Amino acid sequence: MEQHARILKILQRVSGKQVNPGQNESLFASGLLDSFALTDFVSGLEEEFGVTIPDSDLSARKFDTIVKVDAYLSAKTK
Repeated sequence: MEQHARILKILQRVSGKQVNPGQNESLFASGLLDSFALTDFVSGLEEEFGVTIPDSDLSARKFDTIVKVDAYLSAKTK
């Protein structure tokens, strides 16, 4: 499964909705994530991708779109 699909699967689980947001659609402005759901989303990413995301990186700015999440994970898994 490609990285994008894995991210989307986690987002759907955390949001409780079967959604498919656009690549650059804000996950926060659309209501799919909020500050509380962000921690669950990040935990899911850590588990799925085997990475550690430090608390200092927990910001909506870094995880606002699928593109940003994908780029962040690509940088962490290289």
